[in-house]
Amino acid sequence: MIMNIGFIVLFVTLSSFIIANLFIEDTKKDAATNTKYWAELIANANSTNLVNNETRLINHYLSMLKSVPYISHIHIYKLSPEPEGIVFFANYNKSMSSPILKKTDKIVELSSAKISAHIIELMVPVTQQDKKVGYVYIQVSTDYIKRIKNNMFLRYSVIIFMLIIVTLLLTIILNRFITIPMSDMANKIQDISKHKRFNLRIGQMPFKELDILALNINILLNRAETQLANLSDAKQLTYQQNKDLEDKVNKRTQALKDSNHELLSTLEKLHQFQGQLVESEKMASLGDMVAGVAHEVNTPIGLGVTASTLLSDRLLEIKKAFDDKTLKSSQLKKFLIEGEENTAIIYRNLKRAATLISSFKKVAVDQSSEEARSFNIKNLLDEILLTLAPQIKKLPFIINVDCPSELMIKSKPGPINQIIINLIQNSITHGFDQRKYGSIYIQVSIDSNMLTINYQDDGRGIEPSIMNKIFEPFTTTKRGSGGSGLGLHLVYNLVTQALGGKISFISDVESGVNFKIIIPIQVM
Repeated sequence: MIMNIGFIVLFVTLSSFIIANLFIEDTKKDAATNTKYWAELIANANSTNLVNNETRLINHYLSMLKSVPYISHIHIYKLSPEPEGIVFFANYNKSMSSPILKKTDKIVELSSAKISAHIIELMVPVTQQDKKVGYVYIQVSTDYIKRIKNNMFLRYSVIIFMLIIVTLLLTIILNRFITIPMSDMANKIQDISKHKRFNLRIGQMPFKELDILALNINILLNRAETQLANLSDAKQLTYQQNKDLEDKVNKRTQALKDSNHELLSTLEKLHQFQGQLVESEKMASLGDMVAGVAHEVNTPIGLGVTASTLLSDRLLEIKKAFDDKTLKSSQLKKFLIEGEENTAIIYRNLKRAATLISSFKKVAVDQSSEEARSFNIKNLLDEILLTLAPQIKKLPFIINVDCPSELMIKSKPGPINQIIINLIQNSITHGFDQRKYGSIYIQVSIDSNMLTINYQDDGRGIEPSIMNKIFEPFTTTKRGSGGSGLGLHLVYNLVTQALGGKISFISDVESGVNFKIIIPIQVM
């Protein structure tokens, strides 16, 4: 409130000062205008007298200006032909004892009114028929402007003094009846808030508005005191409830810790079991190949045994005939022909068995080894297909391989071997399930030391329900029917971890699946 009053007083003071200055400036402008008016009047009245050199008439006219109190000096100058130029013609001095110097050198400077501390000066030209014939210099006293200033200052001082007195009285009154009671009220409220003394009350105020405010604050304090009492009881109840709840939480937290510990232990066992299952899947795949190869090797070996037995029987017959000296040339010729045939049969079947055993040995060694070495990728694929021949030769499925025959690379043949075998077995087990036809296409290409294997079949495809998790362990559509759900999980681990590559797939239901495998290699 005091600041507002002070601001108003300051505003009024500055406004009065500005208005006084504007009034004084207007007074100066009016004085300059009057000075110009008198100078032009004198010039017009004496232009003819100046041309006719009527000095007496001009002096008489100038002497009449004594009735004008603020005109101090007047000079009249005449323009004469060269070399005289501007010459002094007549003058008027209000005070005869104080003449002034000529002003012919200040014609340009005094062409507009010049206001100084005590006088106003101006020079105007004297014209006759639009021809300049001389100049009039006029000097006006500014005493009346000073008087106006003094009066304005006196009035201004009185007004300011009265305004300050009124402001002080108003401030004292407002401070006594408003500021001090409000300050006391604020201090009491702060004390109540700081020390939580809600039992205190605010006394009666000196005027109605503050008294209403104090009454409402007292009502608020009554409610706050009642509410605090209720809160204190509720706080005790809440404290007891929180304590009981904390005990329950501690018990359940301990039970949860025990459950988590048991769950972590179970999860660790599951991881171990998963690793064992993956290794079992590898061994099962190798076992299937062993059984197939063993069955396939039995046929050529059996034929070889039969042929060798027959050859042995014929040899005994020839030996007996030779010992009995009953050997005939036709009998010997027949023995030689049959011996040659049996020997050829024995050689072919033993060679076939040796080839099967050699291929199986390479595949088995590669499958159980993860060491990098140089090998021909086409030969590796051929050996895999030869090893799988006992399992797929009786099935109506076609496997086509598109691979450069001379492509030598350095990588890990074991993981590649296992990947191709698992993909083929996955196609046979899932893709061609309950189908009488099907084809598998394997394409191998190389680009900038990156080997790309495109594996595609035209089987049943992957069901949409498991498409996002086919590489997760134990994901299978033949659970309970011999499917472990680890085949593609093993493929994914071999591609990403053992070979450091990546695998992706595209599948449509009833349109087959396409696996794209990209692995880093060294081209030899």
